[in-house]
Amino acid sequence: MTTASHTSSGTTPQTTSPTGSHTGSKTLSQLTYLTRALRAPAIRDSLERLADTARDEGWSHEEYLAAVLGREVAAREAHGAEARIRRAGLPARKTLEEFDFAHAGGIDRELVVHLGMADFVAAKSNVVLLGPPGTGKTHLAIALTIRAAQAGHRVAFATASHWVMRLARAHNNGGLEAELRRLARIPLLVIDEVGYIPFDTGAANLVFHLIASRYESAATIVTSNRAFSRWGEIFGDDIVAAAIVDRLVHHADVIALNGDSYRLAHRRPSRTGTPNPEGVRIHLPHPGSTFSCR
Repeated sequence: MTTASHTSSGTTPQTTSPTGSHTGSKTLSQLTYLTRALRAPAIRDSLERLADTARDEGWSHEEYLAAVLGREVAAREAHGAEARIRRAGLPARKTLEEFDFAHAGGIDRELVVHLGMADFVAAKSNVVLLGPPGTGKTHLAIALTIRAAQAGHRVAFATASHWVMRLARAHNNGGLEAELRRLARIPLLVIDEVGYIPFDTGAANLVFHLIASRYESAATIVTSNRAFSRWGEIFGDDIVAAAIVDRLVHHADVIALNGDSYRLAHRRPSRTGTPNPEGVRIHLPHPGSTFSCR
């Protein structure tokens, strides 16, 4: 049925179809069903709004389709990143935006921002964060882990003691090699708090196997409160310590953090020099400065 209305001059008919809104509603219902069948909630939630924008701005069909699919892809990537972050085993959520560069003693902000792009993960390179307790090493490690997860990489985070216990269980069950292969398939693995607890010979060997299994095949972040020159004290053997450091820093950025502890701001550790392993990129807070840990 068609209805007509006239202007005051009686010469301009205006035609409307009562079936138009019904057709639009039917199409919307069909699209809702299809997005549910495709498990695409982002498309369902955005298609009407984007359709209005497309009509207003004269988009082509291809432009509208690209916009709708782009919303779904972005939503899935965000959901995937969140799932990877939850599975990482992080002790807390920390971001690069929250990091206090001034308190950390003026470390190279540009370098840290670059590492935040997570290119080092794809390059299978390492990051080593050295400094006294409370200077932000774990914060940076967590933040870089989150960035890597957001970039699409699987990540795993734990303390050095946790990794040793996990590998020791695998060794006792006769599955050490299989466990090392599983861990080597994780693009980024974080070993936090190396040096807080000394290791016996067996534990030191497990750490060596973990680092060696990832050498030039996957990225690793390590945090430690000890300078490399004192890693022999951590692992109880200078030769094992040297072998670990050699493989760890061959392709690595090493960042030394100075400054007071966030938790113990009233204490200032003594500052003494420490030698750098040959060939490693050591990024010191200030030109000519060194890093030391008690």
